[in-house]
Amino acid sequence: MSTILPTKRVEKPWGVARLPAPFGNTGDGRQIGEIWFEPGAGTERLLAKYLFTSEKLSVQVHPSDETSPTGRGKDECWLVLDAEPDARLAIGFEEPVSGERLRSAAEDGSIEGLLSWYPVTAGDFVYLPSGTVHAIGAGLTLLEVQQNTDITYRLFDYGRPRELHLDSGIAVARLGRHPQECWRKLELERTQILVDGPKFRLAHVAGDNLEPLAADFTGDLLVLPLEGAMTVCGKRIEPGAAAECRALSDLAVPDGARCVVASPIG
Repeated sequence: MSTILPTKRVEKPWGVARLPAPFGNTGDGRQIGEIWFEPGAGTERLLAKYLFTSEKLSVQVHPSDETSPTGRGKDECWLVLDAEPDARLAIGFEEPVSGERLRSAAEDGSIEGLLSWYPVTAGDFVYLPSGTVHAIGAGLTLLEVQQNTDITYRLFDYGRPRELHLDSGIAVARLGRHPQECWRKLELERTQILVDGPKFRLAHVAGDNLEPLAADFTGDLLVLPLEGAMTVCGKRIEPGAAAECRALSDLAVPDGARCVVASPIG
């Protein structure tokens, strides 16, 4: 059985007035920053969304399961789908910092200088363990898959009138560099596992080649087409949509089509 997931458009001050294909446009000038897919019953512990940025997002951090007040933290990952020439992501720090230095930099606005800023292009993929201090720059279209929780601690927000959470954020932050093994470049013609736990698995599927996933993706799946149409339990699905299914055998990806599949662990 397959479920096509409902979508939700979310306005953000850093969003865009014109969405890229295949999302279409609202025509009313709203700044759409995110398109969410409402989770299905089998993958309710995961949330997938597209992000569209015209300005920098806040510097922020998410707690782990162990440090979250709800018992559910947020590991997440990003796939860069499009990037303007100067687009960047900030992930972790240039060098280890103390909590005291992080607080001072957040208060005086120099926190950007502590972060590691990476130029990115389409096809870059990065995994962010909970506790990773990060920021998304302008000029990006990203696909984000994450644990389904909305706990975000903002450390710096470029003067926007939103609440900061310095005590909570510093308490859960990893204060060193982001591991380089969490980065990779997508190989468009190859099916490959990109995330193998601890909270979810995620893979890129290229054409009719699901065999590399057979041993690991054995339960409920979230399917996100990237290129070309495919079928989930016989239902046609195209880029810009998402579906949930019960097994890998429910998914048929023709040659020339690509998608992302994700499955919760535990």
